[in-house]
Amino acid sequence: MSSSPQAPIHAVTADANTRPSLTVLSGFWPAATFAVARALLAADESLLLVRHDLTGIRDGVVRRVVRSDAGIIEDQQVGLRHGCVSCTLREDVLPTLVRLTRSHPGQDLVLMLPEVVEPEAVAAAGVHCLIDGAPITDLLRVDSYVTVLDAEHLLDGLASSDDLAALGIQAAQDDYRALADVVVRQIEYADTLVLWGQSQEGEFDTGRLSVPLQRMAPWAAHIRVDGDRVDASMLTRQLRHTRRHRPETPGVLARGLQGYLLGEHEPEPDCGVVSAVFRARRPFHPQRLHDVLEEVNAEVIRSRGHLWLASQPDTVVAWEFAGGGLAMGSLGHWLVSLPEGRWEHVCDQRRLAAALDWDPYYGDRHQHLVFIGLDLDAVELHRALADCLLTDAELADGEEVWRTYHDPFAGCFPLEGEELTDTDTETETEGAQPA
Repeated sequence: MSSSPQAPIHAVTADANTRPSLTVLSGFWPAATFAVARALLAADESLLLVRHDLTGIRDGVVRRVVRSDAGIIEDQQVGLRHGCVSCTLREDVLPTLVRLTRSHPGQDLVLMLPEVVEPEAVAAAGVHCLIDGAPITDLLRVDSYVTVLDAEHLLDGLASSDDLAALGIQAAQDDYRALADVVVRQIEYADTLVLWGQSQEGEFDTGRLSVPLQRMAPWAAHIRVDGDRVDASMLTRQLRHTRRHRPETPGVLARGLQGYLLGEHEPEPDCGVVSAVFRARRPFHPQRLHDVLEEVNAEVIRSRGHLWLASQPDTVVAWEFAGGGLAMGSLGHWLVSLPEGRWEHVCDQRRLAAALDWDPYYGDRHQHLVFIGLDLDAVELHRALADCLLTDAELADGEEVWRTYHDPFAGCFPLEGEELTDTDTETETEGAQPA
């Protein structure tokens, strides 16, 4: 098990010890996720499981089921709100958790998310959406976000170019996410990953799956479970009351900005998997970067991070690739582009990370990208990206000239009228533009 440089662990108050704990389970393959949930129920007869069944979603209905190991306690239909699964869950999950905490005092809860829901969205709702004027954390202690991965289907999911709409399982009419996007985000937000079952190719291939998972989420605890022989008590000890969740940890795209681990540089193949980190101070030339987008992601399972373009020197540009598609969007301003009076609106961790790495010429601007793939040539990848950086002669021209470069990304990352707040550096880009 390896972990990122997390914030200091604060002393646990007596009040925190008395609050029931909440374990959140996510996973794109519901059978595996539900199997883990049932194992947890079997080990603790007082545990309550809350899950939402999307089988009837085409008829505008979501089914909420609350159960213990003894059987079903509630089974109710919930109308689809605004034609959106996420809106429905936001308006139903949090009140349900609060109600159960009050009606079943002292009993811990497990929340099993539908397969198309990303855990980071649930975490954000738990912080920002108030129930009876208070966040749910006043009543519950969020213990851990666990993502369950089916060993039989994991590689197909990571490599899939299908989108949710084509599969008929999108969360809303304007949900353009790809299957692989959902899978990687479930993996990356989790503090605990459970690899469930066996690969169709046998034990050796099942063991190899741990390598890409370790490269994609080096900050998480990694647990492997043979679906045919499950020790429910052992699994409970591994998944519950771990206190692994750190609410202050930002989303994966903003982690690098705040000094957290974004990925490991492991250029030597392990079971064919390579993880390469590219860092640089100079800006990218927009046209040269655009010209190599397909090349640098050719053998990639996942790439992520942030960058800056010479033509848009005020903007932190988010970069994420999965399932054959690259999306880029805005993560807000670089601090060097802001008047100091606005720095107070930026979270302390971001300011600290910038101060530790401040450059007298570039300020906090830099490139930080991570590539994870099969049989990647880390040297060639680095060379291709380095060739996109400005040359000495181009650097000497200065920002006024850089802004006049022909920019294929022009208009993709608007900053006009944007107010920078803590959430700008804690959440991933919304409305990212496919490149």
